[in-house]
Amino acid sequence: MTSPRDADPLDDIPDGRDETAAERADRNWVEVLQELRVLQTGTQILTGFLLALAFQPTFSDLSDGQRTLYLILVVLAALSAIVALAPVALHRVLFQRRAKPRVVEYGHAALITSLLTVAVLLIGVVAFVFDVVVDGAASWAAVVALSVVLVLLWIIAPAIIRARHSRKERS
Repeated sequence: MTSPRDADPLDDIPDGRDETAAERADRNWVEVLQELRVLQTGTQILTGFLLALAFQPTFSDLSDGQRTLYLILVVLAALSAIVALAPVALHRVLFQRRAKPRVVEYGHAALITSLLTVAVLLIGVVAFVFDVVVDGAASWAAVVALSVVLVLLWIIAPAIIRARHSRKERS
């Protein structure tokens, strides 16, 4: 017979904490909310920047390609906010229904999706600014450089750390 303090079935590796599944879900939900706050702050600043651009006198000087990129970036900014807020909306709908583990799973998926959207948005905004201020070649150089940094810091470094941690856990 399993005890309520057994590892959460959603977590493959027990972490040694003495908590019930409900306590773990509550803790994980707080972590998801904190990550949402961090993500939303940066996204809101970028969105504000993008929205203010359309009302600048020189906005009419943009090329058709630059205007198209601008509109794509505005949509990405809105999309990232919508996806990042989706777990909060789900939590409201499922409030007091004892579905916190599902809300946490959904929040995790939404945060991963938001991170991908924000990655494209960040790189796109820099590309847009470089294209307007310098030229298309500089824009592409910035895209490549930032993409490399993003892949290194968001994918490769975490994968290395995770692999080292897994090896250490097995030893």
